[in-house]
Amino acid sequence: MEERTVLFGKYEVGKLLGKGTFAKVYHGRQIATNESVAIKVISKDQVRKEGMMEQIKREIEVMRLVRHPNIVELKEVMATKTKIFFVMEYVRGGELFAKVAKGKLKEDQARKYFQQLISAVDFCHSRGVSHRDLKPENLLLDENEDLKISDFGLSALPEQLRNDGLLHTQCGTPAYVTFLRGKGVRSVS
Repeated sequence: MEERTVLFGKYEVGKLLGKGTFAKVYHGRQIATNESVAIKVISKDQVRKEGMMEQIKREIEVMRLVRHPNIVELKEVMATKTKIFFVMEYVRGGELFAKVAKGKLKEDQARKYFQQLISAVDFCHSRGVSHRDLKPENLLLDENEDLKISDFGLSALPEQLRNDGLLHTQCGTPAYVTFLRGKGVRSVS
């Protein structure tokens, strides 16, 4: 019989869904309701070593601030001595990137995704939040084919603006930043 991992008596941890530089994301299940969730697990030691603890705190603050139908919902944050756990809405449909990689989207479908993206970005901006890493891999699709923005790890808040109203930090995914720079877009975000 397979041994299961249970977090804080509340969530059963399942299969690995993906991993990034500082975190792994697992499928999970809330035991009391049987609801599927995504659980992002972050190593405190690695984050401290890289000097990223403020960034993690900012990500939590931002995700609590931006509750919108087209943004992945942060349900709960928990921690142990060695790990931080983000319990989030589980988005079943995968990345928009995978859908686009299969071929051209139909115009009405592309328009729907664009309108949902603009609605969510406008909502973020109305609260002073800049995502700073929007790309097809961070745009998820739910079971109803609705778009959800994920990964606010590089986001910024108004207090990070300088006197000229700009954020003077380079960020984003290198392949996309290089592409945009080649199109004449400034690298100051």
